[in-house]
Parts: sequence; structure tokens; C-alpha cells
Amino acid sequence: MTKISILGCGWLGFPLAKKLIEKGNSINGSTTSENKLEILKNSGINPFLVALESESISESVNAFLSESEILIIDIPPKLRAVDPNAEKKVFVEKIKNLIPFIEKSSVEKVLFVSSTSVYGDENDFINEKTVPNPETESGKQLLLAENILLENKNFQTTILRFGGLIGEDRHPVKHLSGKENLENPDALVNLIHQNDCIGIIEEIINQSKWNEVFNAVAPFHPTREEYYTQKAKEQNLVLPKFSSEKSNIKKVISSEKIEQFLDYKFGLADY
Repeated sequence: MTKISILGCGWLGFPLAKKLIEKGNSINGSTTSENKLEILKNSGINPFLVALESESISESVNAFLSESEILIIDIPPKLRAVDPNAEKKVFVEKIKNLIPFIEKSSVEKVLFVSSTSVYGDENDFINEKTVPNPETESGKQLLLAENILLENKNFQTTILRFGGLIGEDRHPVKHLSGKENLENPDALVNLIHQNDCIGIIEEIINQSKWNEVFNAVAPFHPTREEYYTQKAKEQNLVLPKFSSEKSNIKKVISSEKIEQFLDYKFGLADY
């Protein structure tokens, strides 16, 4: 049995925790909502109320990390371009505040959930050897956080860069339905389903693949117009309408490393 702490039991962290428990692991799970503590407990997760701020961190973080060998960090930056605090590197400071607690804990391995937003749009083909060039504030701070963790020699870190997240209760087509003049109809989708997110994390842990960087995007890249039009039809939604005026991005993010290095097979039926 492996003791694992999951910082952020949200859309991905919560079902991940339940799956890891099914496989015989002991899970400490954090939330920032007192109302969710009972939900975590009822699912077999050891619940902790942990608030990670740019200037402070909850004292409960010591107990949250206690006796754990692995820490999974799955907290989104939640930054917007118009965020007045964005330039203050709020998310980066949160990670910096967390590191001393990791260093003095039993944690030996860290899995950091990042995003393919660390890459720019100037490349047609992207793999792990592509030099990141983030354009959004969120992507910039994720990249800084990645580097801070990777450079720390007190623990081993693996970075997992997910593409666009989808699941049964989460799909971009719901936000695109009925909209007009959508840009980049010929851009290729780079998505990953929640089930694959969980499956890949399981394999990284099972195979002990640490000190690595992985892109995680399904090898399924239809155009935006093809894909979202089809999904809107399947869900009986108003079809989105695309404009051909701005159609210059055809970025493909490769997951060949995951497929080969982990021998992982994506569940393409979910897409």
C-alpha cells in the first residue's frame, strides 16, 4: 500500500483519489471547502482543509503530507488576463510556499498537473522536446512552477501537461453551442478525457516514472469545426458557426512519449 496525498480533490483529484483507493492505496485529500470534508471522508479519503495562498498556507498541510510517499498537486492557477494580481505571480508564490513543507515531510515524489498552455501557437507539431513559449499568464506561471519543482533536489518531480480537459460532465461544445464567427475552424483539437487523465497518473505511479515531463493529449485531432459540429449534433445542441477569416493555427500536440514510454493506450471511444 502506498500513502499518497492529493492537493486539490476537485474535478480530477476527487475521482482520481477514489480510483487509487480501489487499487489499495491510502489517500489524503485536500479541499478548500468545509462542506466537502464529509464527502471526501464518505469516499474513503482522509480529508484535510488546506488553503494554499500566495502569502501563507494552512497549518494542516503538515498533517496532510504526513507519512505520504507521493504528492499529487492538482490545483489550477485560476488566472485571467484581466486579473490585477496576475503580474504578482500569485500561483508561483503558492508553490514556493508549499515547497518547504514538502522538503521536511516524508514525500519523495511529486506529480505536478500542468497544461499544454505552456506551449505557444507558433509550432505545428509539439512534443516534450519543444521549447515552451507560453502566451497566457496562466501558462507562464505554470511553467515557472514546473521549473521550481523540477530544480528541487529534495524530491523527484514528474510534470504532466494535459490538453483540453473533457469528461461526461465537462465539454467545450456546451459553451460553443449557438455561437457565431468562431475563430480557427481548421485548428486541430488537442483534448484529453478524464478517464485517460486518471489512467495515465496511475501508470506513472505504478511504473515509478519520475523526473519526467509528459504531454497528455489523445491521438485524435479532427478540426475544431468538424469535431464541435459533430458533438453539437450528438447532444442536440444549436450548431456553432465558424468564421474562415482567422484560420492559421494547426497545432498538434504529440503524446507519443506516453504511448511508448508508459505503453499507454488511450480510450478513444470516449472522444
